[in-house]
Amino acid sequence: MTDTAPLEVLEPDLGESTDTERPWQVIVWDDPVNLMQYVTWVFQKLFGYSKAKATHLMLQVHNDGKAIVSTGSRDRAEADVFRLHEHGLWATMEQQP
Repeated sequence: MTDTAPLEVLEPDLGESTDTERPWQVIVWDDPVNLMQYVTWVFQKLFGYSKAKATHLMLQVHNDGKAIVSTGSRDRAEADVFRLHEHGLWATMEQQP
């Protein structure tokens, strides 16, 4: 019979993936389907942005290919992405760097 040494169990390095303090950001991506006026209207309706702010974000989406439209908790970001999808916009979320 052979005696075996006890195994050393190392704690996993979870790194930044468990950093719950950093806010999440919601990104709207450019698409070839939605009209600019519609995107502006959606930003006003969903986030309560002024026409000027909604237009500025829409132009970022159009010219830069994407814009960060909201930030907050993970639950809030998930809800915002869901609502944007309901309105036909392409949106994703990621944790702020």
